[in-house]
Amino acid sequence: MRFSKHYTLEQARALLPVVRKNLEELDACRQRLISLDERVGAMASNGADVGGETVNRLVGAIAQFQRILRQFRDRQIQIKDLDRGLVDFPSLREGREVFLCWEKEEDDIEFWHDLESGYAGRERL
Repeated sequence: MRFSKHYTLEQARALLPVVRKNLEELDACRQRLISLDERVGAMASNGADVGGETVNRLVGAIAQFQRILRQFRDRQIQIKDLDRGLVDFPSLREGREVFLCWEKEEDDIEFWHDLESGYAGRERL
């Protein structure tokens, strides 16, 4: 087995509110990172002293991004596409490891796929 944690459909569904919130936080954090990185880059290209509040905010945003990603990793939930909010939950189906597959635009977890087949191999539960 590749995963030590396997989610039942009910367990994965119960986590969806937390996963949705975490994906929203990751998206907001990523936008802050892009903005702050551009500001720091502009400061550096203009010969300004790069440091202070802007860099502190950039480091804080990086730390927050890593903290949220660590929550996914600790739960063994995989983010496959951050833009689409595509997430896979390790699960067992007929005695073999599979992923319960969900996208943030979907109301519920309705699909699964083999570990190797990915999104293209999604099948309805």
